[in-house]
Amino acid sequence: MNAKVNDAVQTHEEKDSASQDGKDWKDPKRYLWLLGPALPGIGLAALTGYAIAPKKLKALAWTGPALVHGIIPALDRAIGEDQSNPPEAAVKPLEQDKYYDRIVKAFIPTQYAMTFMGAWLASRKKTPIEDRIGLTLTVGAINGVGINTAHELGHKSNKLNKILAMAALAPTGYTHFVVEHNFGHHKRVATPEDPASSRMGESFWKFLPRTVIGGIKSSVKIEKARLARKGKSFWSLDNELLQGWAMSAGFFGATTLVCGPRAVPFLAAQAVYGASLLESVNYIEHYGLLRQKDKNGKYERTRPEHSWNSNHIVTNLFLYQLQRHSDHHAHPSRSFQALRHFEKAPQLPGGYASMLLPAYVPNWWYEEMDKRVIDHYEGDLSKINWDPDRKEELMARYADYAARVAAEAKARRETSDSEQAA
Repeated sequence: MNAKVNDAVQTHEEKDSASQDGKDWKDPKRYLWLLGPALPGIGLAALTGYAIAPKKLKALAWTGPALVHGIIPALDRAIGEDQSNPPEAAVKPLEQDKYYDRIVKAFIPTQYAMTFMGAWLASRKKTPIEDRIGLTLTVGAINGVGINTAHELGHKSNKLNKILAMAALAPTGYTHFVVEHNFGHHKRVATPEDPASSRMGESFWKFLPRTVIGGIKSSVKIEKARLARKGKSFWSLDNELLQGWAMSAGFFGATTLVCGPRAVPFLAAQAVYGASLLESVNYIEHYGLLRQKDKNGKYERTRPEHSWNSNHIVTNLFLYQLQRHSDHHAHPSRSFQALRHFEKAPQLPGGYASMLLPAYVPNWWYEEMDKRVIDHYEGDLSKINWDPDRKEELMARYADYAARVAAEAKARRETSDSEQAA
């Protein structure tokens, strides 16, 4: 998304925020952001504890999935939502504060140490198979969160940040994400053409191969076009995809050289799980949402209503406020600490961590989300991004509910118009 479009996206909430004096505004979460880089440290500490006493501390092998699917969602529910929102005047000072940049980068060294420790433990002959599975999921879960570190760094124009973004992605082998996300997803978000935008009625398991294959194909196409503009071939050393894949190959090769061939299935499985967590979040972020076309057939600009948001504070602390997703799409280069929450943006029933398990169970997910999509569009089924294979079936199923929602929305508008006229 270009700067002109980014600058054009300003909601009433932004205008209200801009009117506030941000001169003396202080970030109430300034030191809580340290939870982000602490996550691989927690993983490393758990694996170290397991290494010291594998029988007594057997449960530590499962720390990752326990955190992602249990502890963090529970804390989200217990602590609730974030009430702080930086005023517009505070955005620039926040962006210029190097403290936040260091926090993001601090994730990577511990991430690598944790991954190496997991590979060493999983490759030992005496490690039980159930512990190997737990170790794999723990390392994969934290490397999956590491993809979000790459997301934050990859949106910065600085070359070092892009290299570090690929370094954070190397353990999952998902380095093409830097290319596809920035130049593919942000351009096509909330359209049927975007492999990373899920459709209403599309299960996560149907979405997963579509987004993985589509994302790789898109990244190759984007990088080929970029290199062609520079008069270079795809096999140029300047190819960012090849650079990233080489980083993954180097990391996997070095780890296998040290830990032995038993590390290979561990490395592959944790990479798959970590990458699947990224795609789970992609599935959640834009489910069923659709940018409408104008009379010339051109998609409208991306607006806050084209992303599902959540303001649950604990997940936001671990994911660098990724859940304030509408502001991210409006301002892709804006750093995490300056992202704002918009009340009028569509809201999820829980934080991203809380939505992962429902996403894996199609009927549970549809029960949670389908009517929310219809409510968001006030019963207008023509505005939804449908799974084409299920569109007719679902439109018939939800026809009565959509009609009630549309009637209620019309009544609210008429009441509002009458009050304004009076």
